[in-house]
Amino acid sequence: MSLASTYADQRILVTGGLGFIGSNLARALVSMGAKVTIVDSLMPSGGGNLENIADIRARVQVEHVDIRDAQSMESLLRGQQFLFNLAAQSGHAESMLDPQADLEINVRAQVGILEACRRVCPSVRVVFTSTRQVYGRPDQLPVNEAHQIRPVDVNGINKFAAECYHLLYHGVHGIQSTVLRLTNTFGPGMRITDGRQMFLGLWIRRVLEGGVIQIYGDGSQRRDLMFVDDCVDALLRAGADARAGGRVYNVGGAESIRLDALAQRLLSVASNLGLRAKMECVPFPQDRKMIDIGDYAGDHARIQHELGWEARQSLEEGLLRTIRYYLSNPTPYLRSNG
Repeated sequence: MSLASTYADQRILVTGGLGFIGSNLARALVSMGAKVTIVDSLMPSGGGNLENIADIRARVQVEHVDIRDAQSMESLLRGQQFLFNLAAQSGHAESMLDPQADLEINVRAQVGILEACRRVCPSVRVVFTSTRQVYGRPDQLPVNEAHQIRPVDVNGINKFAAECYHLLYHGVHGIQSTVLRLTNTFGPGMRITDGRQMFLGLWIRRVLEGGVIQIYGDGSQRRDLMFVDDCVDALLRAGADARAGGRVYNVGGAESIRLDALAQRLLSVASNLGLRAKMECVPFPQDRKMIDIGDYAGDHARIQHELGWEARQSLEEGLLRTIRYYLSNPTPYLRSNG
């Protein structure tokens, strides 16, 4: 059965649907004929932006609801056939500054959502987005799903707790849930006002402004970057395939790259578009150094073997598409969200 036939005419709830990944997912679902409801609180510190769904606004239902509002979430979940559970507090440094808020959003609210599923839509298929941050500092590369869980920040701890709850409700209550541990994801619609969600967002802003890209440390840290189209494909496959129930998958890019090499590629792509910027290495701020994980590269063999997924977008083409998007539509993304 094709993905399009799986999702056509289905009632689907996307939490965090005005954000970067959520809006791209919603767009793909709408193109397949799904009946999509988007839930987003539009918190100033988050990535929600109505501009992200400007082209599909008339084809989706948007609910400005905080996932901590248990009563509203239960009402919205009633009758849903799929839940793509993306809403989160995703800032690692922010989780250290306000651990209680991170706990409320990333754990307590998730338990409330799962309880609502148990009560009003027990047959729903749930895909929960977690993070490679749960592994902490890797013992070896690439990192597979059997790697020790050793988070270095509050966000990683809370995201792992939420993973456990999703898998528990799958095993005990039959709520078919799948966990995807995402690596750094980039593309059109990502937050670029600052580096709260991902360092590359701030780098792209500096490129657009003709400024300086700052790399913490010596630039030797490796990262595994994934273009958003590949991320959306993984989400769709996980939701559509019953074999994914109760499973945890790493999802990431096809290439691991040093940060200094990534900056050079970004500057090269930008230069070809007539943009001029520079790069420099600066000392790690102490609050960032304490929670930095060092090198990371994910092993994606499990999802490739079980669900037939693989990263297809090259890094250069992804960077080109991303910069072109912001060149054509800069204003809604360059202004501060708070």
